[in-house]
Amino acid sequence: MSIADVSGKSLAELVSLRGRRAVVTGGGRGLGRAIALRLAEAGADLLIGDIDEELAVTAAKQLAERHGVRAIGTAMDVTDAASVAAAADLAVSELGGLEIWVNNAGIFPSVPLLEMSEETWDQVFAVNARGVFVGAREAARRMSAAGPSGVTGGAIVNIISTAGFRGSAPGLAAYVGSKHAARGLTRELALELAPLGIRVLGVAPSYVPTEGNMMAAAAVPAGELPPTNLMLNGPVGRIGVPDDIARVVLFCASDLAAFMTGSTLLADGGDTA
Repeated sequence: MSIADVSGKSLAELVSLRGRRAVVTGGGRGLGRAIALRLAEAGADLLIGDIDEELAVTAAKQLAERHGVRAIGTAMDVTDAASVAAAADLAVSELGGLEIWVNNAGIFPSVPLLEMSEETWDQVFAVNARGVFVGAREAARRMSAAGPSGVTGGAIVNIISTAGFRGSAPGLAAYVGSKHAARGLTRELALELAPLGIRVLGVAPSYVPTEGNMMAAAAVPAGELPPTNLMLNGPVGRIGVPDDIARVVLFCASDLAAFMTGSTLLADGGDTA
């Protein structure tokens, strides 16, 4: 099937997600929560999956109260295929379908290469690369199965990183490798899933001050510039915030990006230029 021509829609219709159902992995806090907020504001019903079930449930409740959408929070471990499949099934059974999936969950331990264990390397790839594969697979399986409306297709958005375009910093070999893998996977998924009417896009943020990133910045060795300083010296002249990234994800998930698939969009304040 081909992606629909949406040229006849108004701008309000193009950005609206009313009637669509979305899943955000790692959506209990930080970047994932900001993404969920914007998707809900655009009208999407949501399932928020997070390794911390309490965070997911709390975030879902707040979204529902704030934007009047249906929202579910559930435990999800993206390294466990059964957990991901269960969350996808829950979205379909409770929300009535699935049209948007955001692979946001990620980890970024900083360990010098000569000290890095195989276990650490494997864990980073399990979350940041295999987690994208499993999430996209489970999403696509459900997006390609016609629901009550008979409509199939959807959009998968993978959160990459500027580390998927270059080296990043000492100690991040596993992270950089996993993000290059996720970026490559985005291109391949777009090719394979296009015949099913499923678009796949990546969004590559630079440093933004989420809870996890702030902890990582605090651990930067003495004598090295923390990411906050580097961003202040960049072209935009300020540090990005989670909503800067969330707005780009909303664009990718909406019909504004209906003619786009396979690309990874840099949301980096010009940092990678």
